Amino acid sequence: MTVVEEGDLIARVEGSAGVIRLNRPKAINAVTLEMFRDIDKALDRFEADPAVSVVLLEGAGERGLCAGGDIRALWESSKVDGDLGKILWREEYILNARIKKFPKPYVAFMDGIVMGGGVGLSAHASHRVVTDRTKLAMPEVGLGFFPDVGGTYLLSHAPGEIGTFFGLTGQTMNGPDAIYAKFADAVVSAAKLPELREALTKVPPCATAAEASKLISSFATGETAGPVAARQATIDALFAFDRMEDIVAALARDGSEFAQATLKTLGEKSPRGMVVTLKLLRLARQSRSLEESLVREYRAALEVFRSDDFREGVRAAVIDKDRNPKWSPPRIGEVTPDMVAPYFAEIGADELKFN
Repeated sequence: MTVVEEGDLIARVEGSAGVIRLNRPKAINAVTLEMFRDIDKALDRFEADPAVSVVLLEGAGERGLCAGGDIRALWESSKVDGDLGKILWREEYILNARIKKFPKPYVAFMDGIVMGGGVGLSAHASHRVVTDRTKLAMPEVGLGFFPDVGGTYLLSHAPGEIGTFFGLTGQTMNGPDAIYAKFADAVVSAAKLPELREALTKVPPCATAAEASKLISSFATGETAGPVAARQATIDALFAFDRMEDIVAALARDGSEFAQATLKTLGEKSPRGMVVTLKLLRLARQSRSLEESLVREYRAALEVFRSDDFREGVRAAVIDKDRNPKWSPPRIGEVTPDMVAPYFAEIGADELKFN
């Protein structure tokens, strides 16, 4: 075993696998700018090394793969009109696109909590493994943000309006839900992950994606649909609209326990964040590639970084933890087209570009 790098990120070769381990277990492996850079360097090495057949992404500790990006650092930079958002999201989104196109099998162990930036590092992988412990979510609307890291692309390509539901509510998917929503490929019992991990380190040179899939399938439970699948027809009917006002009205009219609970959840989110998210989801549905959605997300993210809603959402959820954000504006009906337009405006020299 050759140890390449230790610290918040560990990158090393184990057998024929290039292993990337997020190594901040006390923070549920929340990802920093330096960690994104180290992952990119690790992928450079693993791509060039003919002895590396597969790449494996995993998280240290028992709680999860990754709880997301370092939100506190972004909040602190936003408060002082800093540039961390501009730098971090640019490098992160370019990395997300690289993972999607990585030429060797890239296997992500999406065990435990997988949120935000953790989704970006795993759900664009060629082989995405969830478990009986997976809790996957894109809860950004509750922070005055939107599901980024290519989240709008993933959500918009889920069956029917399932992605609209998950994107606007921030609700958690279990492993089979993630399969159904096309965020993952196979459910493997968490108890079997060590055995699968060992097998991946013994994959022969030049293994194909199909060979990696066959290996993973031999450990999989075969589950393909979780609790959300049973609500597909209801969710499609309630979330098929292009305006938040119409979705809210449909939920209010429905009157079922599910609709009322969903309405309550939406009532806690940023009105501006929901309107922006819905528009991003509808645009992403027409996108030909992940990169198209990432360019759009980057424009919107820079506007979010400047917004009071982002600072207030992070304050309420992460800093003060009072869970009582004061959104601006406080109601969906008060979100005007003029407020939303800057999130979708071209940004000239700052546009996101890919190699």
